[in-house]
Amino acid sequence: MNLLITDTVAVTCDDQRRVLDHHAIAIVDGRIAALGPTAELEANYPTLERFDGRRLAVLPGFINAHTHTVLMALRGTVEDWSGDAIYRYMTPISYVMTPEERSVIAMLGCLEAIRSGTTTLVDPFRHVTTYAEAMASTGMRLWLSEACADIDTRRIRHGDYSVDEAFGQAFLDRATALIETMHGRHGDRVRCQVAAHAPDNCSPAMLAHVREMAARHGVTRTIHLSQSPGEVAAVKRAHGLTSAAYLAREGFLGPDLIAAHWTFCTEADIAILADRGVQMAHTPASISRRGAHKALIGKIRDAGVSIAFGTDNMSEDMFHAMAFGSIIHRTGRGRTEEGGVSPSPQEVLDAVTRAGARSVGAEAEIGSIEVGKKADLTFIDLNTPALRPLIRLVSNIVHYGHPGIVHSVMVDGAFVMRDRKVLTIDEEALLNEADSVTRRVWERMVADHPDIARPPGELLWLGA
Repeated sequence: MNLLITDTVAVTCDDQRRVLDHHAIAIVDGRIAALGPTAELEANYPTLERFDGRRLAVLPGFINAHTHTVLMALRGTVEDWSGDAIYRYMTPISYVMTPEERSVIAMLGCLEAIRSGTTTLVDPFRHVTTYAEAMASTGMRLWLSEACADIDTRRIRHGDYSVDEAFGQAFLDRATALIETMHGRHGDRVRCQVAAHAPDNCSPAMLAHVREMAARHGVTRTIHLSQSPGEVAAVKRAHGLTSAAYLAREGFLGPDLIAAHWTFCTEADIAILADRGVQMAHTPASISRRGAHKALIGKIRDAGVSIAFGTDNMSEDMFHAMAFGSIIHRTGRGRTEEGGVSPSPQEVLDAVTRAGARSVGAEAEIGSIEVGKKADLTFIDLNTPALRPLIRLVSNIVHYGHPGIVHSVMVDGAFVMRDRKVLTIDEEALLNEADSVTRRVWERMVADHPDIARPPGELLWLGA
């Protein structure tokens, strides 16, 4: 789509972090062709279709640097239960689902993401080839990966950490198939990473396979890191090391790696990771739902680590991520010499724009509003109570923004949501189908796994 957005507030997130009022953005062939005062661009682009940006702010589309859309099927459950959610619920439910069921739940995640102003999802998980096309059909920009492991994650909840080469090879085969069928497809909106699931379920051989595959295909890598006490204990038993030290020993760390969580990293771990240039995908809202995030964020920031924000599990709301992240990142750091609180709202916004783009090696393409970059844009309605009075716009967005302020969303210059209507998804039909699918999946999971007791509390099935 070729379009001229007029009379808007452009929150550029460029090198100068400019916020430009009464400006226009010219979009030609899916990229930003010009940015300047409205009168100037109207004269220079007289034939472009106009989009009235009055009372709107235009931001770079939010980039969710770490999520698992299929786990929307667990929303409102494991956040409130004690015990290990990763291997007790998240792993079994992903295997119980059919390809069609995964597709429905993944599309539900995309729907929430779009309504939350997100244009890009970075989604490492299992059986991704079975639902990648469904996600791509929503018009979003995607980085997808099969999270490889050669220790059977289905048996870990029983205490079995034995290496299973056949189990691992199946992951590697799916990872290869995903890259061959999806990387660079849909007008280059869909790209792939290579992922190792986590240090506790990947042997040295699996880490080497993942590293070699990424080098062969020229893609970035991702992994979960120090995300649970169980992982930390398992790696210590198997290798006598922390998770970060184990990955360092195996030559797995590097600037092309984005590691999620770092929840139980030690100060020594942080020094190792920072020295190797590893980037962090921080998911402050999801981790904090069971209590404040325990990661040593102050130490991580002081070490100069590039930190991008994600939502992780059961939510795609990046406004939650910004609000929680702002609070957690300020904890224990105090005030700067200039009297401001660190991080600033702009630094938090950078974590869902510029840093997200950097995490997937796409800084030159997305993450800011600049000439030549792809037109991945989020339009915010300034005429909403949450954003008034308008004194410091970026501060209002970070502290008080919510999905209800999102007016429109554009990817590659094409609207996926316009005037609050999602254009790429039959929203009502998807919501109804997702409820039905989730009910079936839960019933099947509990029936197929007698050791997983039906969870406490009533489960409400709307329309059941």
